Amino acid sequence: MPPAAKNVLTAADIARLAGVGRAAVSNWRRRYPEFPKPVGGTAQRPVFDREQVEEWLAETGKADQLSTAGRTETGTQHITDLSALVRGIPHDLQEPARGLIHLNPGQLLARVMVSLLPDSTAYVPPDQLDDEDLPLVLDPACAEATLLLAVAERFGGHVRVEGQEIDESAAANAAARLRSSTQGVPYEIHYGDSLLDNQLAPYLGTAAAVVCEPPFHKPQWPMVELDDDPRWRFGVPALRDAELAWVQHCYAHIRPRGMAIVAVSPRTSFQPSGQSIRAELVRSGALQSVIALPTGMGSTPDTGLHLWILQRPSGAFTSPAVNMIDLSGLSDPADVPDEQAVWEGLVHDADPTIFGAVPRRVLLAGDVDLLPSRYVSTHDVARTDEFAHVTDRLRALYTRIGRALPEFAAHPIKLHHDYVSFAELEHTHALKILSRETTPSAGDLLVRTLGRPPVVATGTAADETGVAQVVEINPDRLDPHFVAAFLRADAQALPVANTLGALNRDDLRRCRIPRLSLAEQRRYGDAFRHLQQLQDTINALAKTSSHVIDQTLYALTTGVLTPDFSVAQDTELAGATDDETREL
Repeated sequence: MPPAAKNVLTAADIARLAGVGRAAVSNWRRRYPEFPKPVGGTAQRPVFDREQVEEWLAETGKADQLSTAGRTETGTQHITDLSALVRGIPHDLQEPARGLIHLNPGQLLARVMVSLLPDSTAYVPPDQLDDEDLPLVLDPACAEATLLLAVAERFGGHVRVEGQEIDESAAANAAARLRSSTQGVPYEIHYGDSLLDNQLAPYLGTAAAVVCEPPFHKPQWPMVELDDDPRWRFGVPALRDAELAWVQHCYAHIRPRGMAIVAVSPRTSFQPSGQSIRAELVRSGALQSVIALPTGMGSTPDTGLHLWILQRPSGAFTSPAVNMIDLSGLSDPADVPDEQAVWEGLVHDADPTIFGAVPRRVLLAGDVDLLPSRYVSTHDVARTDEFAHVTDRLRALYTRIGRALPEFAAHPIKLHHDYVSFAELEHTHALKILSRETTPSAGDLLVRTLGRPPVVATGTAADETGVAQVVEINPDRLDPHFVAAFLRADAQALPVANTLGALNRDDLRRCRIPRLSLAEQRRYGDAFRHLQQLQDTINALAKTSSHVIDQTLYALTTGVLTPDFSVAQDTELAGATDDETREL
């Protein structure tokens, strides 16, 4: 007997439950063997046991953040079980995927790009065993060799790598990093301008693969000096289309059946000035795939990236379509596949919310727009009853948040504290200012960059983001939340001149906090902690509300909902029948 409908979830239901796109759910199914197996449905539309899914989301930290953001540890008030009230918060705070916790955005991008190279990249004929005969992988804008190191990690001594970098110190660092790697990969790093002084020219048309993230901070390229260069097989780029010059530069170095994977900014996929070059790339069969990545990868972490996958045709056959893959909706960059088998499964499944094979004639019939979002339907509209259900739960949640707002009694007389400096506290071993390279431990005080307030470390990977100073707190002398709150107030009065926008060690030692007993500190610490947790919950609620409004707008414009609406006049009464509005 099939499971009751209310106890099962489709992939779209899971996406809405966790507040992510369908792409994330598809990747979770492939990346995590322990993800719940389907309990029914069809191969194209499987269904999953709700209880198993909710348990997996909670265990992996991929459940929505409202489930924990409002809890307090003070025993005073608890905003509990919020995950049962409303789903849909984006996962910008979720734990990174396992195995990728320590990777920075550039390393994440490198692993993803290298995973797209076919195994044949490292094929060596049996009669060619010398280093000089090994397949060659190039990076003409190698910076500090992050991409080449990822190549070495995947293929080991079955390839040799070479790169070129315009910045001399970065080139030296690239060579040093490759030299210190234990992969046994033959390497060479060249110094110079890859476009004007191509040190990799001896390998034109011979490389097994090229991987490249061009320098996005240089939108112009030396067009006048190079307008007749044979590398521009698909057309001479406009002055401000430097990325199209880099794309063709990379393509010029690959052998027949060789592959070039180039990161480009989204504008390159639709900029009118590049239309003719894009058309030639499509018409010739050179462009195989375009992948839209989520924000938070590569050297430009605040913007998205596209990966263009190019292959030099061999023979008369060319694929009749260009694969469009849209992963821009993934809230966690670590959920982007980084294994070739996962990419193959993604294409094989052809999930229409992620993948579309667009005929070349279709692309050429228009303005050769290569934005995957134009060809992939990322929206999966909720049912009408789901909108009503979520709206009711939001009303109940707002009511509970309002009740959690604390009321503090006025002090009979204004307090005037006696203050003690961090320098004195350090001298008396109440705290210790550690090296900024120190891995934080739970309970440490973290002074953060970009003017963000200090926080108490939780002992998770989130502690390692944006840390300028780490302060070890002696819990027998100081309450860390008390210290963080009063430091926040004192630090705001100090001018910060460094580029990190954070206190340096000398400034920190001048900061002061009240001299209070540990019991009194804990009273303040409890109050500060409750307020911070409440603020986190309100911020999470704002994100959820925005997500619901976006979905509602989309449903209105697609005909799922009508524009007739009503507004509840008494939100407390509107949610009073729901047991989720119990008193805190």
